[in-house]
Amino acid sequence: MKQMLAAAGIGFLIGYAIKTRQEELWMKPEVVLKMTKKKFQQHYDVSGSWIYMKREQIYLNELNYEVYHGGITKHIDGNHIPLEFFVDAKTGTIIKTKSQDSR
Repeated sequence: MKQMLAAAGIGFLIGYAIKTRQEELWMKPEVVLKMTKKKFQQHYDVSGSWIYMKREQIYLNELNYEVYHGGITKHIDGNHIPLEFFVDAKTGTIIKTKSQDSR
């Protein structure tokens, strides 16, 4: 019985360590949003931004990506223009942008 409990405890610890390590591979969505907003602010006035906290999969240019999906509102000539973005969840690289009204 003691060996069985010890084995279960060790299994739990190994599983927890693996899960924790895997989560460290992904950037936090708050950090991704801050980086992305800063990048857009180099070219536009940005008034608002959002990001989904859960990663999603997209297929783009014959490759699969694990991404964060978010958006910003930029100002150009007094117009408010909503823009969606998709950012690689591991590197923070913006891989796709699109107007929110186009699909």
